[in-house]
Amino acid sequence: MIQGDFNSQNNNNNNNNNNNKDVAISGDRNVIKKEAEKILKYKDLTVEIKHTWNVKTKVIPVILGATGTISKSFRKYVSNVAEKHEVKELQKTAILGTAHILRKVLM
Repeated sequence: MIQGDFNSQNNNNNNNNNNNKDVAISGDRNVIKKEAEKILKYKDLTVEIKHTWNVKTKVIPVILGATGTISKSFRKYVSNVAEKHEVKELQKTAILGTAHILRKVLM
């Protein structure tokens, strides 16, 4: 399984909103499982941030399979990210990254 994580927070003090984004590229069979895992992983943190800073907080899991596989709710999550991203471009990036890794290993 090829996997990488990138965690970032987007604090917007004007609207009292906090978005926790977690991006991962997992094996194709694990996309839905990984998505649920990320939501559960940050549940306690979401509650803590909400109580500590009195802001609305939500977790935005952005999970792609190594060959570009996405879940049914992927487009909904991507639309919640402040930066605009094309789903096809994200899938293309995942596939090219996988191909790059395979070329390094097989050559």
